[in-house]
Amino acid sequence: VQLQACGGGLVQAGGSLRLSCLASGGPFSRLAMAWFRRAPGKQREFAAVIARSGRMKDYSPSVKDRFIISKDNAMNTLYLHMSSLEPEDTAIYYCAAVITESDYVLVSEDLYDYWGQGTQVTVSS
Repeated sequence: VQLQACGGGLVQAGGSLRLSCLASGGPFSRLAMAWFRRAPGKQREFAAVIARSGRMKDYSPSVKDRFIISKDNAMNTLYLHMSSLEPEDTAIYYCAAVITESDYVLVSEDLYDYWGQGTQVTVSS
């Protein structure tokens, strides 16, 4: 499975961005997926995760109610809609995926087998 993330950029605080992650080479409908992020000087952390069906989702408390993760199985694409962005959201955002046999969300990055290259999001104050 290959993952290609895009959509990052520079935005002012309070603004919005949508990240996309196109998957190829694997069974997209069986992929549990996630967005992780690495802020400058910090370790990578999970931001949002979604089960393979798209019906179950989970968010880090720091992004809950501001970010929405979604999965379009027909387009083989994972999205992250980010709104009310804050300077603390500045980070490289990575999409990740793992083939699962059941429909559940996975928070730990150690459980993911496939990673995209990352896309930079910078929020100015």
